[in-house]
Amino acid sequence: MSEPDDGSLWRDADFVKFWSAESLSLLGAQVSLVAIPLLAVTTLSASPLQMGVVNAAQTAPFLLFTLLAGVWVDRVRRLPLLRAANFGRAVAYGVIPLAILLDVMNVGLLGVLVFLGATLTVVFDLAYQSYLPSLVGNHHLIDANGRLEGSRSFAQAAGPGLGGLLVGVLTAPVAILVNAATYLISATTLLTIGRKEPAPEPEPGPAVSLLTQIGRGVRLAVSNTYLRALGAEAATYNLFNQMLWAVLILFMSRGLHLSPLTIGIVLSAEGVGALLGSAVAARLSRRYGLGPTLIASILVANLAPLLIPVAGGGPVLAALIIGLALFVNGAGLCVYAIQAISVRQAAVTSDVLGRTNAGYRFAVTGAAAIGALAGGALGEWIGLRPTMLLGALGTLAAIWFVVRSPIPRLRDLAELEPESATAVSTAGEPR
Repeated sequence: MSEPDDGSLWRDADFVKFWSAESLSLLGAQVSLVAIPLLAVTTLSASPLQMGVVNAAQTAPFLLFTLLAGVWVDRVRRLPLLRAANFGRAVAYGVIPLAILLDVMNVGLLGVLVFLGATLTVVFDLAYQSYLPSLVGNHHLIDANGRLEGSRSFAQAAGPGLGGLLVGVLTAPVAILVNAATYLISATTLLTIGRKEPAPEPEPGPAVSLLTQIGRGVRLAVSNTYLRALGAEAATYNLFNQMLWAVLILFMSRGLHLSPLTIGIVLSAEGVGALLGSAVAARLSRRYGLGPTLIASILVANLAPLLIPVAGGGPVLAALIIGLALFVNGAGLCVYAIQAISVRQAAVTSDVLGRTNAGYRFAVTGAAAIGALAGGALGEWIGLRPTMLLGALGTLAAIWFVVRSPIPRLRDLAELEPESATAVSTAGEPR
């Protein structure tokens, strides 16, 4: 399969289709990021603990199914999985407004439907990150990830505001229906990609069990210096950041008495910052080196949440402070994410990329699920502001893992020697 020439990603029709489909689904997902919690708070009168459960339902599948999905992604072509996952997400989120219309919705059912949608997101995310290198080649990874992260940033900037507007004007169920429609259109767009994806090659040697295949991916994610550092940082960050996010919308809605539209605008500040980060990430990496850029950006990102729990002085000033914190956090995280994702994709060969991504996501998003539940429980036990302060302080500890690794000395992706599944195969493992 040929790769696009330098500077021609926008002229590659299949990449543009892939980018368009992903951009649309990202925008819809950001609408639901606001609409689902507001549905729980306003329509279903959810408690802080119930809010934690709903938030955990969005991340728990990464803890439960990621490792199995990683093996699946490595065994089959990735593009059909992307299409099926988006069709499935369209159904899962489309049922939410239908249940509201039929007056059968409650917090438990909402959690189940969100859980189902998130389970399909597990499959989509692993297949998406494993498919991209085969679509554009390693040489274009930073540029391709930068453009996709730019779309994510735009979605983060526009989606929450759009979600707040839709909730305020048309109600939360309609906003969630919009998200379902974006998944449906995205899946249909992916059907038009014509480039043939090569079939995955089986691992050399005798056949091994499912457990052994999972183990190889996990061991490689742990043994590889770069993957280990990035995974530990992200898991620690997500654990504490989700403590904060589990009660943030509740704090803005009930504590600061902000309207749904205002909440959406405040949350969109993170996307505006991320949009700025996506525009300068590749330039910063080329000028200062991949490692230094990664370290500086995560330091900025992880310091910013400290502003959130001290926000006060009235609703307007508090909203401005939270918006500023999210803007800075979004800018730093986006620059960091573009470098980090590219390192993860270049550090291992394609035959094990799904499983190493699965091991990474298992730790990272599993930690987020634990953090969401802990945040909901702490919100009821110690209050909303102390919970957010604990979460903000905890994110700072995450930086240590990357600083102590070889990543700060990494100049570009060409310095990485990709490892394969056979690199972690040992004579003592079961077959």
